[in-house]
Amino acid sequence: MQSKNPVFARNAEFRNGGYATFDAPPSGRAPADADARTLEDWYRKPSATPTQSRRMTLDDVVVRTALLGGVLALGAGAAWLADVGLPIALGAALVGFVLAMWAQLSKKVRPGVMFAYAAVEGVFVGAISHAYSAFYDGIVGQAVLGTLGAFAAMLLAYKTGVIRNSPKFTKVLTIAGLGYLVFALVNLGFAAFGGTSVYSGGGLLPILVSGFGVVLASLFLVLDFDYVEQGVRNGLPVNESWRAAFGLVVTLVWLYLEVLRLIAILRGDD
Repeated sequence: MQSKNPVFARNAEFRNGGYATFDAPPSGRAPADADARTLEDWYRKPSATPTQSRRMTLDDVVVRTALLGGVLALGAGAAWLADVGLPIALGAALVGFVLAMWAQLSKKVRPGVMFAYAAVEGVFVGAISHAYSAFYDGIVGQAVLGTLGAFAAMLLAYKTGVIRNSPKFTKVLTIAGLGYLVFALVNLGFAAFGGTSVYSGGGLLPILVSGFGVVLASLFLVLDFDYVEQGVRNGLPVNESWRAAFGLVVTLVWLYLEVLRLIAILRGDD
């Protein structure tokens, strides 16, 4: 079955149905000779390791998500207690972005890079959360509950078939995500060098923009759910559960930050 997730599309093991596949012989070779050579080449290959032979399960994804989330929480707690400040938070955000791109785009599954991302991004999340909490009492707890609520709602919508992944859905969501990323970078530039941003003004616009970010991040969870479902169904190797878990953690961090900002805007008159 062909996956609709773009990450699966570039995964050779997924396309080939896992490790237990044989390459088709060249057309110019006699069938008997092809069979002999295929079997000979196959038996010469090293035996599959336990990791290669075991298949990805939902429990594998849950455990790895919890491990990455735990490291992220430790980093956030350390940054909160140390009150690291804005410069360190921005540096951690930049390093985290580079590590996330490395882990996402690498053909090889890299758990070490993923753990490094979780630790560094945790510093950023903890520092930003501490800064928001200085202005809005209890906002961090509200943002955590909002994130968990959005996650549960999207999971329910996905499992009941209200929202399903499709090539068109993936395409539209990817375009919207790239557009939102460009907007965020431009807005950050205005905030850094011009002292103003779309969120600094009053009125309805900041609420609409921030609300769009929450909805967009929530919808990206559908791609993560589809990745996990397709991976388990098609028998991907167990190490691919790291990639699935990492995608969930990245999306949840994004969603949390969007929810945190939206609550801050809504509470701006407190």
